[in-house]
Amino acid sequence: ISVCTFIAEPDCRLGSSSHCKKLSEDQTALEKAVCLEDSMPLEEPPKEITEELTVPTEPEPELPSEFEKLFKGCEENPEDFNGWVYLLQYVEQENALPAVRKSFDIFFLRYPYCYGYWKKYADIEKKHENIQVAEEVYRRGLQAIPLSVDLWLHYLTFIKENSDLSDPETEGRIRAAYEHAVLAAGTDFRSDRLWESFINWETEQGKLANVSAIYDRILGIPTQLYSQHFQRFKEHVQNNNPKHFLSEEEFVQLRLELSKASLLAMISEEEGTTVDQEELPPGTEDLTDPAKRVTEIENMRHKVIEVRQEVFNHNEHEVSKRWTFEEGIKRPYFHVKALEKTQLNNWKEYLDFEIENGTPERVVVLFERCLIACALYEEFWIKYAKYLEGYSTDGVRHVYKKACTIHLPKKPAIHLLWAAFEEQQGNVEEARGILKSLEAAVPGLAMVRLRRVSLERRHGNLEETEALLREAMESAKNATETSFYAVKLARQMMKVQRSLSKARKVLLDAIEKDQTSPKLYLNLLELEYSGDVMQNEAEILACFDRALNSQMPLESRLLFCQRKVEFLEDFGSDINVLVAAYEEHQKLQKESEPAKRKAENGSQEPDAKRQRVDDSSPDAANAVADTQANNSAYNNWYQVGFLSEQSMALKKVSLLSIHVTLSK
Repeated sequence: ISVCTFIAEPDCRLGSSSHCKKLSEDQTALEKAVCLEDSMPLEEPPKEITEELTVPTEPEPELPSEFEKLFKGCEENPEDFNGWVYLLQYVEQENALPAVRKSFDIFFLRYPYCYGYWKKYADIEKKHENIQVAEEVYRRGLQAIPLSVDLWLHYLTFIKENSDLSDPETEGRIRAAYEHAVLAAGTDFRSDRLWESFINWETEQGKLANVSAIYDRILGIPTQLYSQHFQRFKEHVQNNNPKHFLSEEEFVQLRLELSKASLLAMISEEEGTTVDQEELPPGTEDLTDPAKRVTEIENMRHKVIEVRQEVFNHNEHEVSKRWTFEEGIKRPYFHVKALEKTQLNNWKEYLDFEIENGTPERVVVLFERCLIACALYEEFWIKYAKYLEGYSTDGVRHVYKKACTIHLPKKPAIHLLWAAFEEQQGNVEEARGILKSLEAAVPGLAMVRLRRVSLERRHGNLEETEALLREAMESAKNATETSFYAVKLARQMMKVQRSLSKARKVLLDAIEKDQTSPKLYLNLLELEYSGDVMQNEAEILACFDRALNSQMPLESRLLFCQRKVEFLEDFGSDINVLVAAYEEHQKLQKESEPAKRKAENGSQEPDAKRQRVDDSSPDAANAVADTQANNSAYNNWYQVGFLSEQSMALKKVSLLSIHVTLSK
């Protein structure tokens, strides 16, 4: 989004005309403050460059010897900013225009906020006498970073140096360029140099009324040198005749006001005496009486400054509220190096302040400034998009697109938000494409694959849902990842497709490949428990037996054995099976006691705990986390966690007595 304050072209505005009528004043102001980059005109180009840009027809020289090697390195690792810097320095030194164009054009696709390189690119084209191409480079740069005061000043200098001063249209063209500059970047707190350049140029042209009009605009904008502007405005008024620095309409109006005020003063002094109003000369002609002429000029100067003094006082108050935030901005330009935490906090607090106290126009400008310095921090892009949601759908979309396709191509969170936004707008195909592109850029992210699955499920594409999960299982890097997707697929088949047999087969196939995953056994138990536990007793016991005969750590098998006893106690139909399960539990418990004692003495830890400590890999951590989460979930599902130690002790005594009786 380019900041084009109060640009009136319909193409630049966000939203349809019918919708704009319904917007509040703030919404309308914001739409004037925000326009799409592709629609932002800079100025009317001169007649000689309205035709298609031409490039020299000379045979292009061969690319430098080291170019392909350096360029390939940047293509393979576009995040290596130093590699790009070295490449650009190299092509500039070699002075090979094809290599320069190829390198700079690709570089700006990734780093469009580097205003200094836009200047370098334009200078190289100018050096090769490609004036029209150089101007186009400037225009591209200003569309990419319209808040860059430095780039605007370089561009304006370029325009003035390469314009035909004898052409009567040149002055209007330069003025139009200045107008676009202050519209785009003039509300920036540090835009003073741009305004001063505009004022100095109009002064050189002898257009003092235009100078006054510029001061009228800048005096109401909070900028760093606000006080200096007012001081120079007073000098401008004191050093020039009002009929020169005021428009004819304002001059005549002010003369009438002063004449009426003078007449009223004379009437109050000479009560009862009739005083005729002095006949004023037409237009801006001087009064005939020299003394009255001098008095009128001084009164006009005083009145002009007095009116602007009120504006200045209000602006000074606005500046004071923002001064601390502005002092906290130490790096207003783009760089790949991380910002200090204090800098990030300052931007956050400044944005919150402006959102609460400022106009939508100023909020948008501050966001655009912030996103130059903080372009690589997705939290600020997300905050910007959320702010614009109340004003413009197109604006939100443009922020997401700019963030995801240029600055943050591998950040998943903002891509997921963009996809969700497009789905909310009914653009399902667009959302599908966003997620697919993200997965291609950053393969192997479970959150992205699951978002693709859920999108297809929400829109009834169950076959695609299943295909995505099976594809994820096949392309998984390890058994833990395969088991994770197997559980997701089994739940889809059970809960969505209502197919118990398909879900069971998925889990059983997964267990064959990964017999050490407690999560698989727990989900298979959940599956069997979903039916009639009395009728499914054989299947449930088979699940327990698979777990107990698996290669899981002893600690996990002991837990499953305990739950088997609890299941048989609650739902079992055969006492012999219950006694056998209890004996198996006692046996496993005895096997685990030596390990526990050694762990208590500090000489050894149980296998499962040692695995958690020693294996620091993400997969191991995920597996342990899944085990803990599912153990907890199992307790909730089957209500076995509520048994207290006392009740468990009573059950053990009861089982022992039964066992003794049967033995006798």
